[in-house]
Amino acid sequence: MKNYIEEASENVRIEEGSRIIEQLLLECYFGFGVSTKELARKTLLPIPVAAAIKKELIKSGALAQDRGVYCTAQGKAWIEQEWGYRGLNNKLHRELMADDAAWGSELADLLSRLEELFRLRPQVNVQIDQSKCTPETSLRRAILCLRQHSLIGKRILCVGDDDLVSISIGLLLQRLFPGGEHSKTTIEVVDIDERFLTFIRDIAGPEKLPVKCRQVDLRQPLPEDLHDQFDCFFTDPPYTLQGMTLFVSRGISALKNRKGLPIFLSFAHKSPEFMLAMQRELVRMGLTVNATLPRFNAYEGAEMIANRSQMIILKTTEQTTQEYTGFFADALYTGEVKRTMRSYRCIKCGESVEVGFQGHISTIEELKNLGCRSCGNDTFHLVDKKIIQIPGETNKSND
Repeated sequence: MKNYIEEASENVRIEEGSRIIEQLLLECYFGFGVSTKELARKTLLPIPVAAAIKKELIKSGALAQDRGVYCTAQGKAWIEQEWGYRGLNNKLHRELMADDAAWGSELADLLSRLEELFRLRPQVNVQIDQSKCTPETSLRRAILCLRQHSLIGKRILCVGDDDLVSISIGLLLQRLFPGGEHSKTTIEVVDIDERFLTFIRDIAGPEKLPVKCRQVDLRQPLPEDLHDQFDCFFTDPPYTLQGMTLFVSRGISALKNRKGLPIFLSFAHKSPEFMLAMQRELVRMGLTVNATLPRFNAYEGAEMIANRSQMIILKTTEQTTQEYTGFFADALYTGEVKRTMRSYRCIKCGESVEVGFQGHISTIEELKNLGCRSCGNDTFHLVDKKIIQIPGETNKSND
C-alpha cells in the first residue's frame, strides 16, 4: 500500500517536515469540506504551502475536493489501517482536542482510577531526585500528547517514569478505543528503579496496556535496539543542568531521524541565569522550544519547587544531536552536584577549573555562562570529581 505521507513529502519539500503533512491529512479525516484557509490555520502553515500539500494528497487519491476538501474512502482506510484510527470514540477525541479542560468531566472516572493506583505506588527515592506528581498531572501529560498528534499510532518513550505517564497514556487509549481494537500505539519505559518498573508491569499486564519496561541506568547509553525507534518521549529529569541534558540526550538517541518530533520536558521553574544556560544546552542539541506551559505539573510534598514545575515542549530539527553519547561520569542528581568538587578542562585551551562545593563557581551551568577565563570557550571536559564529606553528616550522594 502506498504511503501518502512519504509521497507528498517527496513532491512538496517543506521546512516543517512530514509530520505537518500527517496533521493536515488528519484534519481532513475528521472534517468534511475543509477549506484551504482552515487547513492553513490549523496547521500553522502559509496558505500556499497548505494548498500545495492538499494538491499532492488529492493527486495521490487520499483527498478529494468538493466544497472544500475531505478524505476519500481510500484515504480513510489507509489512516485507519496504518495509524490505527478504526474504532476511535470520535466524540471524546473531538472534545479533548478542542477543549483543554474537557478532561475534567469527560475523564472523571479515569482520573478516579488513577487516584487509586497512585496511592499504591512505591515511595519516592529523593537521592535520585524522584518526586510524586499528582494523578491529574500524569493524565494531563497524556492528553497533551494526544493534542500534539503524538499519541494514536505512535511509539512513545518515557525516559524515567516515576510519574506513571505510561499508565495514563495506556488507560487514555482504552477510553479512546472502547472496542479494544487499537494495536498501533506502543509505550516503552526506561528507568533505573526496578520498583517502579515492577509496579508499572503489574498494572499494564492485567489492564492489557501496550506498555513495555526495561531497567536502564541512563549514565550508560541506551541499548542499540532502542535507537531511532520512537516518535516522541517524555522526561522529568533531575533538576540539574547535567540531569536535563543527559536525559534529553538519551531520549534523542531513541527518536526517529525526523524533524518536528516532540519532546515533553518537565522541569522546575529556575532563575533567569539557569534558564539561559538551559536554553544554551537545548540549542547545542539542535532543539527548538515550541511551547512553555508554566505551572503545568503539580507534585505532592515537593516544597523545594513550590509543588509545581513547567512543561516545555521541544521539537527536533535537522541539526538535532545528543550532547552526551558515551558513559556519563559527571555529578547528576541534586545531592551529588551540591556535595562534589569537580575539575573541568577547557577543550579549546586546556585551562583547568574547579567547580562545586563551596567553590567560586558552584555549577557547570555557571561555568558555561562565564566561559573559560583564558580563551572564552564555553565547552569543558570533566577531568575528576570527589565527594565532599560534611563533618557530622552522612554522605547521601548517589554515586
